Amino acid sequence: MIAATDQREAETEDVSTANSRPRRMLNETQVLEIIPVSRTTLYRMEKAGRFPKSTYISPNRRVWFEDEIIAWQNAVDEFDPHRPRGKGRRRASG
Repeated sequence: MIAATDQREAETEDVSTANSRPRRMLNETQVLEIIPVSRTTLYRMEKAGRFPKSTYISPNRRVWFEDEIIAWQNAVDEFDPHRPRGKGRRRASG
């Protein structure tokens, strides 16, 4: 019984250590290297709620958290590949 308690405490410490690591912050240039869209499209997606929100760490410094972008990328994979294009666009032939 004591060994099981010690093991649970060790696992809890491992999880808290992993969660205590600092989150990596990416600037606009780094995000645009990962996400193949223009700067304007990035801000439009963010405003529409289709991309993670940025955070200001100083009055003129805007960053995104890498883990949120990774989660967004994983969610994009789950989208319907046969979804229609945006408003005002022609339907894809085929």
